[in-house]
Amino acid sequence: MSESEPEELPALWSHEPHEHLMFRPGDRVADIDADSSPGFHGDKSDAPTLQEERNVRLAELQEMLYANSRAGDHRSVLLVLQGMDTAGKGGIVKHVVGAANPQGVDYKSFGKPTEEELSHHYLWRIRKALPAAGHIGVFDRSHYEDVLVVRVHNLVPPEVWEPRYDEINAFERELVDGGMALVKVAMFVSLDEQKKRLAERLERPDKYWKYNPGDIDERQKWPEYKAAYQAMLDRTSTDYAPWHIVPADKKWYSRLAITELLIETLKRLNMSWPPPDFDVEAEKEQLARA
Repeated sequence: MSESEPEELPALWSHEPHEHLMFRPGDRVADIDADSSPGFHGDKSDAPTLQEERNVRLAELQEMLYANSRAGDHRSVLLVLQGMDTAGKGGIVKHVVGAANPQGVDYKSFGKPTEEELSHHYLWRIRKALPAAGHIGVFDRSHYEDVLVVRVHNLVPPEVWEPRYDEINAFERELVDGGMALVKVAMFVSLDEQKKRLAERLERPDKYWKYNPGDIDERQKWPEYKAAYQAMLDRTSTDYAPWHIVPADKKWYSRLAITELLIETLKRLNMSWPPPDFDVEAEKEQLARA
């Protein structure tokens, strides 16, 4: 643990969230209760205060990660967020990652590939967006689009997307071996809750920009997406880069859970504040004379 470790897991959690949320062989997407809050014994009224407290801890650990990079530490963290539209990925970026110093955050949202991106291997644009040493990277969607959307919409034949599971595993092994900790989160929202959130976007002028008529078509493809997500989880949840399943109907829960997953990951890096590369007492004396 770090020298500045001030606290244990908040009492409202029965265990560290990764123990409740980590995908395990045999888990089924069809069985996910998107309205649940695994491992958390509080409710929505507890969330604001706890989120604020844990954001402070997250920011401290992120600053420590950044400070160590200035002293030569090459490690980094990558948060991968996957989920259907309205699952709350943007809220995680705003309310969780937004608590950290933006100087140490690398954010990338992956949409439909550009012509240039399509002219390269599908991992080309991913490699370009990887976080620098000392940074927390955030992928709003990711390389997993190439085994989800591509598969569901038959954008390439199965003989093209099928080998990508193994390619992705090898790619992530390379990242982990190079000092990057991956936090992979699959956010699941129920169709009923998704419908409510889409309806809200149509009632609020300040949300029109977030509405995409194509989202209705995507809802009709949920059976195909369910099969694609199941294959993704089965094939790419590894011991070095496991998937975590986060129920997303309760926005306050998903934000708390992902905050803790990031804190857990940063704590496992076993960091401390880097020592000075100068004589502190001599600098104090010099400053006093200035």
